[in-house]
Amino acid sequence: MKRIKKKELGIGIFLLATFSAVMIGIFMPLIDGENALNYLDNLYNSISKGSAYYIPKVEHLVEDHGSEAVTLSLTMQSAEAAANAERLFTRSGTTAKAEGTTLSVSGDLEAIFKTCLEDAESAYHNREEDLVARYGMQVRPVLHSWWLALKAMEKDLNRQKLFSAAQLTHTVQAKTVECAYNYYGIEAQEIKNRWGTVLFSLVFYVIYTIWYGYGIMYVFEGLGFELAAH
Repeated sequence: MKRIKKKELGIGIFLLATFSAVMIGIFMPLIDGENALNYLDNLYNSISKGSAYYIPKVEHLVEDHGSEAVTLSLTMQSAEAAANAERLFTRSGTTAKAEGTTLSVSGDLEAIFKTCLEDAESAYHNREEDLVARYGMQVRPVLHSWWLALKAMEKDLNRQKLFSAAQLTHTVQAKTVECAYNYYGIEAQEIKNRWGTVLFSLVFYVIYTIWYGYGIMYVFEGLGFELAAH
């Protein structure tokens, strides 16, 4: 029969009770109307946004690639997607015509990319008014249209064996359009301005994990459970 160790059991129950109390506090909206998890999630997103600003680097890649006349036949997901993409390409100075789900494009690749990067730049810096003025559309629909158009472009360029252009298309899509879409609405912050909060959250996470582990260990020890050595 296992012998109850009251002292160890009491310590374990105390640790688990205080652990639970702190957890309840974490999920309460105590920080500017948000709970601690949402607050820290937003903080880390805002810090990571600054390190995900690839637009200037991609601009250099586009300039290095230079002008290239292309004729594309893009298969879009829907007639609406083709019509939206037509507006994007037309603004870049290329000839674009949507017929159903097919979009025919003829023009300069560099001009297409620069127009896309300009839109991504506005979205990254949360300037929705820029895109509304250009297309009469909000940020995320514009970026989604670019993402679909670039995906179709990459496929058609590979079909034409224009592999360098296809790779650059993929880079523009992943490094600028996707990042601008994911970080839209988030204000960028530098970690040097929030290092105290970041350090506290990391140290607290380690301590909080150990806290729970010791609570479980003391409860089982108090109940008389022990690891048997073989």
